[in-house]
Amino acid sequence: MTTIQTNKEVIRKLYDQSLNKRNTGLLQQFVHEDYIGIGGLKGPAGFEEPIGPLMKGFPDIQWNIEELIGEDDKVVVKWKLQGTHTNEFTNFEATGNRISNEGMAIFELKNGKIINSYVQTDRLGFLQELHVLPRDINLLKTKKNSTDHVSFIDKFFVPSHATKEFYERMHINRNFIKTLPGFLEDAAYEYTDNDGNLICITIALWESIEALNKAKEAVLEENRKQGVDIAAMLKRLKIVTDRGVYKETVDR
Repeated sequence: MTTIQTNKEVIRKLYDQSLNKRNTGLLQQFVHEDYIGIGGLKGPAGFEEPIGPLMKGFPDIQWNIEELIGEDDKVVVKWKLQGTHTNEFTNFEATGNRISNEGMAIFELKNGKIINSYVQTDRLGFLQELHVLPRDINLLKTKKNSTDHVSFIDKFFVPSHATKEFYERMHINRNFIKTLPGFLEDAAYEYTDNDGNLICITIALWESIEALNKAKEAVLEENRKQGVDIAAMLKRLKIVTDRGVYKETVDR
């Protein structure tokens, strides 16, 4: 077997036996002790540092190799990454979203181990699949510059016994509206009073009142599909709401 073939096999085993099987202990076999990671750590620990949060946030993550090319002491690999966002990932709460993202890397090997790497991924597509950014990024350009924008603001008083169910539904709805046309951004603020009750305010910014009205209809339809009656849920849990449509004030 030539050096090129050997190096390609090392990279294939790296993905198939170590990363895809969560066996990071095998990195000792594939990563050179002089390898320096993006955070400055050396050796296998430096290689594992950026991958660990992915494995935690997406426990079922898999790297599927699509191309593997070797030349001299370098191996180029192109992959498709797939996984489900079921745990927090770099401050992004779990969304339950299934992602599929492409990336590539150029690995330099020395004595059959990775000593250097250059990794390039579709970070924009990744954030869009997590709904951190809108699918239509042109919306970002005008996000702060239109008098047509409206904010839908909800204030919730949630009894202490109802917070778990409230959070679950709130996260589902917030993730859903981020996929709808005209959505720009959202935020949530909260505090707990002395009796353990939750006061939560959510703010969703929309491109226009028309986009907001269509979004309301879409949310109602989605809840119907899931067999959820929001009004009945709020009444059952004794959650008190105050909601309205607001426009940003201008200097007069």
